[in-house]
Amino acid sequence: MSPHPPSNTFVKALRTVYNPIGFTRGYNFTLFVIFAGALLGFTLARLPYLAFNSQFCGSGSGGAAPGECYYYMQPRYNVGIKLHLYCILPASFLAVWQFVPIIRHRAILFHRINGYLIVLLALVANAGALMIARVAFGGDLSTQGAVGVLVILTTVSIGLAYYNIKRLQIDQHRAWMLRTWFYFGTIITTRLIMITTTTIISSAGTYYASRPCAQLDYIFRHSEKATTSFYPACASYYNTTSTSPSATATSAQAIIHADFNSSNPAEIGVALGLPFGMSLWIALWLHAVGVETYLRLTPKEAGRLRQVSYERQVEAGLSRPGDSGLTVQRCGDAEGWVPDTGVGKMGGEVQDVSD
Repeated sequence: MSPHPPSNTFVKALRTVYNPIGFTRGYNFTLFVIFAGALLGFTLARLPYLAFNSQFCGSGSGGAAPGECYYYMQPRYNVGIKLHLYCILPASFLAVWQFVPIIRHRAILFHRINGYLIVLLALVANAGALMIARVAFGGDLSTQGAVGVLVILTTVSIGLAYYNIKRLQIDQHRAWMLRTWFYFGTIITTRLIMITTTTIISSAGTYYASRPCAQLDYIFRHSEKATTSFYPACASYYNTTSTSPSATATSAQAIIHADFNSSNPAEIGVALGLPFGMSLWIALWLHAVGVETYLRLTPKEAGRLRQVSYERQVEAGLSRPGDSGLTVQRCGDAEGWVPDTGVGKMGGEVQDVSD
């Protein structure tokens, strides 16, 4: 419960909603609804993709962008995309419940087991993302670079969150877990930026990209007539591959206009693929700045959890209580942190890591 009386009837009514699930501050509950709600909604909307052949790569399923499944049906990329989808979707769904205070307070065992499962799923999902980065949405260097940075950020953040909780540095565990899921949530904002940019470049009408003729053949359902009618440059692909494929044939490319409003699925695929890398970089920057802003706007919560950490570390007999994990005092040149020795034990709060 909040220690302050409600300022008006609306706040009083709202507290009847968020107090029972463990929130003590309205702004925390509001942010939870916005960000955790977006993650949960995005995840639930994509759960059908677990039916890979029918929903993600099925004909007219609306899952992958046109032409993407040309690669995703190949053994290496098939393993990569399935590892990613089959792990990141369950991990995202389970992660939402880690940030519900009442679960951390009343179901500590669930919180811990669920946390280990999420870490495992997220790391495997990252491995899958690296496997498909070369071909995802065209696989240009901006996309590969953004995926690589995102994988590094989330993997390092997970590792630091795990290290800090093992050292009972709960304030830092909270910070690094928040960073982890803000980084993972980048994909949601990426989609919003990508769709906006796709509309802009389609209206401009001056954007083009190349795609392999083999991929275009897949898009047009292996119809030589349909493919070459749109892209005559692919005639050499069919002339050579009909007998014995050569390096020239299999690497043949065609230039495709980017137009999301076109009836040509290849043009739709290019219109979606061209802005993906740029959108991912912008979204990643926004989320990185956003989570650091939030952490700096909640110093009281960090301080409270620092005190909890100190008390738990004293009980566990760890060296440097209050600084047993990776704190700024231990890693940088900040002034030494002084615990509030007059505060009593806060036993029930050890798992409160995100209010």
